[in-house]
Amino acid sequence: MIANLLTTIRLLLVVPATLAFARSEFMSPLLLATVLTVAIATDYFDGIVARSRNTASPRGQLFDHTTDFLFVTCGLGGAALAGQVTPALPCLIVVAFSQYVLDSHFFYREKRLRMSFLGRWNGILYFVPLVMIGLSRLDMFEGENGMLTTPILLVSYVLLLSTAASIVDRAIAPLRGPRRSPA
Repeated sequence: MIANLLTTIRLLLVVPATLAFARSEFMSPLLLATVLTVAIATDYFDGIVARSRNTASPRGQLFDHTTDFLFVTCGLGGAALAGQVTPALPCLIVVAFSQYVLDSHFFYREKRLRMSFLGRWNGILYFVPLVMIGLSRLDMFEGENGMLTTPILLVSYVLLLSTAASIVDRAIAPLRGPRRSPA
């Protein structure tokens, strides 16, 4: 129950965060930093709470991962509209997440999502360009005239490549035979 409440808080932040990434005037830099901090904290703690209270379930995992997917994809979509990341990244994340859910449930016929090593790390690292964009808007970078623009774009292209690699890895995984998925 508490874990799902934490995930719900993050879900409620999707629309304001997306608008803030698309239009910097929508939200103050400090408020955006707060939204990102809350999103990351709820993402970190929801699983810990669920496991410690023995309430972890396949549905809770799907809710958590879907909320993460919505937060980062919509946030990166807003950032793409603002020209801060490559627009291909949020599009490819949609493909990767769809593949993750579909092959977990239909190909492997598992109730729990079947994570891959690369996919798990991509899921975590999708927050990095959002954090970098949030940091670039804070007063401490005022006058730096886009000091983080190139690194943000570079990170988005690296994530684009790692997402493509994850999609290929997941697609060829059945050819490698049965394998245990990392927890």
